[in-house]
Amino acid sequence: MSSFRTARTPRARLVGAAATVVLAALSLTACNDGTGVKSEGRATGTAPTANGTAPSQDESAAGTTQGSGTDTSASGGNGPAGKTSSSKASGGTGGSGGAGKSSGSGEAAASGGSSGAGASGKPVTCEGSVTRTTAAPLTRPVNHMLLTVTNTGSRTCFLYGYPAVRFGEAQAVPPVIEDSQPQAVVTLEPGQSGYASVNLAAADGSGTNGHTVKSLTVHFQGRSGNGSVGTEAHPSLPAQGVYVDDSLKVTYWQQSMDDAVSW
Repeated sequence: MSSFRTARTPRARLVGAAATVVLAALSLTACNDGTGVKSEGRATGTAPTANGTAPSQDESAAGTTQGSGTDTSASGGNGPAGKTSSSKASGGTGGSGGAGKSSGSGEAAASGGSSGAGASGKPVTCEGSVTRTTAAPLTRPVNHMLLTVTNTGSRTCFLYGYPAVRFGEAQAVPPVIEDSQPQAVVTLEPGQSGYASVNLAAADGSGTNGHTVKSLTVHFQGRSGNGSVGTEAHPSLPAQGVYVDDSLKVTYWQQSMDDAVSW
């Protein structure tokens, strides 16, 4: 019995070794994808370092963390980190927008302050004490003169009606061209100008009682349109004077120069 056991022991070992070899071969065959056998270590994506050696476990973990962060950023925030980044970006934009609104409000306040400083208080009627009036003869249309009234005060003023003009020693003011009446009252902020044109004489020479005048007085109307208010203006005329006849007439005050000279 003793010799029988001794004879079977080496054989059992050989059979066990052969089984091990077969199992190992089967395992290698199962992992082979046609390009060679890959170990589980390579399957995890662990790459060699620049010096050709595999990184340590700590280095590999650090590399994986950094790669994950980069991928999340590049993905546009698909992961939780991306959402956090997106939220922060949104918050930043909101902060910028808030700052923009605040800045806008500041600009509006500054603008309002400037406007308030330039047009503080209740609006008044435009008249000689708060305006400057100039008179300039025009070459086109012929026999026309442009009146320009500029608000020199600190408050908005309303330029009502039309200019009541007196040339020289005239006792009456010329009529207004009714069709020239604007849809709204001319409003002048400080520094802004309003306009009216004066038809001095008939272009075809058909006017009567023509004569040359060298002085001009402009009266301003109030809201009611009955009579003049405030201080009149005395704009200068050319040294040689201007020629007028009985066809003399004026337009209503206009907000723009183009509208004034179109009559």
